[in-house]
Amino acid sequence: MKDFFTKSNKIEKRQSVIKVNFLSAENSEVCECSDAMTSKLNLFLTNVKEVTGCQSPVASNYLLETRNQKPVTLLCLFFFISAISLGQSKTKKDSTIILISDVTVQLETTDAMNNLYNFKFEKAEEQFRVVKEKYRWHPLPYFLMGLAEWWKIMPNFRVTTYDKKFLSYMDSSILIAENLYKNYPEYKIEAAFFLAAAHGFKGELHADVERKDWLKAASEGKAALKYMEVVREKNKLSPELLFGDAVYNYFREWVPENYKSLKPIFWLFHHGDKKLGLQQLKEVSYNAFYTRTEAMVWLMRILAGYENDLQRAYQIAENLHQTYPDNPYFHRYYARMLYSLNVHPKLEEECKQILQRIDSGRFGYEAVSGRYAAFFLGQTYDSQRKLEDAKKYYSLSAKYSEEVGATNSGYYLYSLISLGEIYYQQKDKVTARKYFNLVKKKAGRKEEAYKDAKRRLKNLEKASKD
Repeated sequence: MKDFFTKSNKIEKRQSVIKVNFLSAENSEVCECSDAMTSKLNLFLTNVKEVTGCQSPVASNYLLETRNQKPVTLLCLFFFISAISLGQSKTKKDSTIILISDVTVQLETTDAMNNLYNFKFEKAEEQFRVVKEKYRWHPLPYFLMGLAEWWKIMPNFRVTTYDKKFLSYMDSSILIAENLYKNYPEYKIEAAFFLAAAHGFKGELHADVERKDWLKAASEGKAALKYMEVVREKNKLSPELLFGDAVYNYFREWVPENYKSLKPIFWLFHHGDKKLGLQQLKEVSYNAFYTRTEAMVWLMRILAGYENDLQRAYQIAENLHQTYPDNPYFHRYYARMLYSLNVHPKLEEECKQILQRIDSGRFGYEAVSGRYAAFFLGQTYDSQRKLEDAKKYYSLSAKYSEEVGATNSGYYLYSLISLGEIYYQQKDKVTARKYFNLVKKKAGRKEEAYKDAKRRLKNLEKASKD
């Protein structure tokens, strides 16, 4: 009996170490970027001058180490945030018309918005077409139809199937907004909102790690910032307009605080306020209509990834999943929060449902969600000493990671480490060595997973000599 508890304590300790290392690696995955992106950085920075309209020697001289990938992605993110950040206006109340604040229009689009976020795209698109028939002169319906395509991309950005349609709808929104902006003064502010937002979304897509079209991203950023400035000097006319400023305020301060080497670039932008940004995101999530869910997503990700406030992030994730139970992105994020907070009974249930939906071909449930769910199940069964079940799900997580080319991710590397450890405990040192060597091959030398695998291999060698 004493021997049993001794082994149990060792397993719990091993699980704790693996989980801590995995969560650290997974947080870094939020900002993950491929090596190819860094080779484009100088080209991108050359366009900073064009995007901002400012002269800066940083744009031509700034260099980044090849392995330092996270600042690159955060920089792209910041430019996108700047693009959609519309600020708060200071103009007199006049004849300005804000259709997105019209309650009648909101009632007409409520079901469509709910269907969009619940991945009932056919219903949502049919309802958006009705809105388009009534407001074809306005950018709103085209933007919302583009947003539907965006959420088809969200579960897996490696899929480019929906890019063309997304860009087409955003271009239509831009074309119609430009007409209002130039020819109808009463709609100028709202037109600027849609112009900045549409250009911003396009820029985000072009800057994505799978697209890496830096020139287009810079061009879209330049256009978006132009219209952002138009609205920045106006009074807040709708809670919708607060969303962009909220995210801007947070990341304008967070990025240079955590990546000192990027500070010179941020001299080009006015200061933000992290605390204010979080307050604004909360306000938007309570009071906005069109941007409410987007604000909740950003708040959830910030609290979980940057503020270490897992309990509040969990509450938002639970709310989003309960409100939109068929949204795979919300589903897997909810599972991630359950894992982080060790809510194992519910975690097992949700992860098995995710895998079942993948097997049944449910739209949006695919390998990215699968590697989450399978890894969490592997960890659950590993901690319960159900080692055959644990091996099954660790192997499945590795398989899903390979399907989407994510073999440098925490899910993949720590699945392999866990498999190696289980085989080592089962006295199969040959198979254990195979998995540890695979981790060394796939992980970067500075990564904790690489160091962990190297250490375990040394222990294997030492044990063999003994």
